[in-house]
Amino acid sequence: MSTASRRSATAPRGRKKYVSPAERRRRLARAHKIKLAFVASAELRPMAQQLATLRTPAAYAGVTSYARNHTGEAAAAAYLALGHAYLLDKRYADAVANLHQARQTGEALDDYSDFLAARAYHDSDQEAQAEALLKGFKEKYSDSIFIDEVPELEANVLLDLHDPAGAKRVIDAAASDPAAGRAGYQLAAGMVAQALNQNQDAVRIFKDLLLAFPLSTEAAIARAKLTSLGAEDSLTSDQLRGLGDAYYKAGHYEEAGEQYRAVAQKANLDIQQRNGFAVAAAACDLKLKRLTQSQAESLADTPDENGARRLYLLMELARNRNDLDEQTRIVTRMEADYPQSQWLAEALFSSGNMYLLRKDYARAAEYYAYLAQHFPLNKNASAAHWRAGWLNYRLANYSDAARLFDEQIRAFPGTPETASALYWRGRLYESQDHDLARAAANYRTIVRVYQHFFYAQMARQRLATLGGTEAATVSDLDEMKTADMPPLADSFPEDSPHLAKAKLLANAGLNDYIPREIAADPDSGSWSALAEAQIYASYGEAYRAMRALKRALPGAASASIQSIPLPYWRILFPEPYWTTIKVESAKNGLDPYLVASLIRQESEFNPSAISYANAWGLMQLLPSVGRSLAHQEGMTHFETYQLLDPDTNIRLGTRYLKQMLDHFGGVPEYALAAYNAGDSRVEDWQASGPYSGIDEFVESIPFTQTREYVQAILRNIEIYRQIDATTASSKDAEASSKPSTGR
Repeated sequence: MSTASRRSATAPRGRKKYVSPAERRRRLARAHKIKLAFVASAELRPMAQQLATLRTPAAYAGVTSYARNHTGEAAAAAYLALGHAYLLDKRYADAVANLHQARQTGEALDDYSDFLAARAYHDSDQEAQAEALLKGFKEKYSDSIFIDEVPELEANVLLDLHDPAGAKRVIDAAASDPAAGRAGYQLAAGMVAQALNQNQDAVRIFKDLLLAFPLSTEAAIARAKLTSLGAEDSLTSDQLRGLGDAYYKAGHYEEAGEQYRAVAQKANLDIQQRNGFAVAAAACDLKLKRLTQSQAESLADTPDENGARRLYLLMELARNRNDLDEQTRIVTRMEADYPQSQWLAEALFSSGNMYLLRKDYARAAEYYAYLAQHFPLNKNASAAHWRAGWLNYRLANYSDAARLFDEQIRAFPGTPETASALYWRGRLYESQDHDLARAAANYRTIVRVYQHFFYAQMARQRLATLGGTEAATVSDLDEMKTADMPPLADSFPEDSPHLAKAKLLANAGLNDYIPREIAADPDSGSWSALAEAQIYASYGEAYRAMRALKRALPGAASASIQSIPLPYWRILFPEPYWTTIKVESAKNGLDPYLVASLIRQESEFNPSAISYANAWGLMQLLPSVGRSLAHQEGMTHFETYQLLDPDTNIRLGTRYLKQMLDHFGGVPEYALAAYNAGDSRVEDWQASGPYSGIDEFVESIPFTQTREYVQAILRNIEIYRQIDATTASSKDAEASSKPSTGR
């Protein structure tokens, strides 16, 4: 049984289990005690958070001073913060000393003190001390989040104490617990078997671990153990291929290539297997931009999937060097020789993208349509089908576009392209079919099902243009529904020790443990995400809070404001630095909601964000742009690091956004596209018109990332306004419901 299955069998999430009055009183008392510790250590939080992030001498000194100047739980939290930081820095003696102090001065987080101290002892080869803390840990701390980790750590400790029999007892005792589903447990189990000279069992366990958790640190150790046992050759070719594929899918192309090449040398492979590993290794080289034409041509030209992939690699090389004749020749051959191959599907999509960027829309549409028709279950089928329809629309092939849009809605329901197809089919109902009732039906469906999408905004504008046109009744459209939201609570139980501990952990800077601690409450299903997010938000990490709720509510953009409690919306669309945003927006004649929406998309309100492209801070400014803007603002002695200051970044970023708007005549869609992709690209895209409206321009942006960026910011603006309007309305209703105090 899997870990998840075992958990669901014992503590189903979202369903409250019966708690006796006595147990409830005990939980309330414990939660109250932890809350007192939280209040007592409130002033520690900024110092502990800084220590957790930087671990500089100054940060250590600040938390040490706090610990020495306080007593009880406040001091214990500080010592715990120090112990954890020292453990991360591998200063084990200091870690143990501070964790011991935490244990002596408080009790709210004793399980953390003991478990982390046991780790520090083990990592510094003081196994007897580690075992003293781990023995009986489960009985002592029955609801600790570390219970699942204790068996593997204790087994390793006992192995180092030359007690493999004791280690086996620990492993066997946890064999039916959730702990057994962990990679660390399985590695420990294999090492115990090896120590007991049960090598056959050890090999089996190590192999299972390697195949089940191929990307884990434990898998690398298991691989080395198999080698030491002389058993690596027992892995079948299919198993080895699976490992290489796992590395490839994870983007670990160097490791994947090494895997494929090593396996290709195995003596027991047939020629087809050997060819497969060779072409897979070449695919890794393509991803790493080091595959040469001669290397690709030297691969075996075979009438199977290996041969199809070889041609796909050659096609990509032809695309990279803009050899259109060769690209066409290869794809034509693949259509003839490999009509069912997944590599033909890949080649078709890549070719369509190439011609789209070259503005050869007719050729691009042909490739996309071929893919959608012949590979309807392919991962790119919906996107390809949509692009074929849209490019036919751009080419004024309206009858073909209408047919493809209708097919899109029918054949690919629930995909991201459905809203697009509904909208542009509505436009064709208006302009070509002159069927305003059907157009209105499409637009109303978009507004109902995709309430905050860019297309919903455009649909509302079209409905306003249509005036009082009555929408047609279309059963297929009536059946479309918004995604269901999970049960969401906006208040938390007062008697949850786990939630109280999670808040206390924030004071100690132990952020990585916060979600685990909250999830340990078996009744947290409806409030765990909000509780976690509010903890992050409470110490100023709006971006971390937002990410927690984004993971929990991926469909929020299609939900109505009323369907999700306001506290969730306030974190999903936060307003930190709002005063600065309003001041700098007013100075530049900007809508503050536009600025906030752009920041949300650029950095998620992380003031320390630095992108892979070297863009800095909230509004993601390049250092060169920052220097130029600072000069314009009259800022002297400007240094790049100042872009990490929120006030400075917003001051310069709003000026830059204003310049983009001025450059493009005040049209936000152009300015936002330029902010993301550069003004020269936008000018090029403008020249690719004409466009009947700004909606056509946005849809025609060839870079998916830029197109979605523009649409998301326009969506963000609308949601921000609705949240603030709903908040104001709630406050007004609350005020009016209060009884008058007048005499």
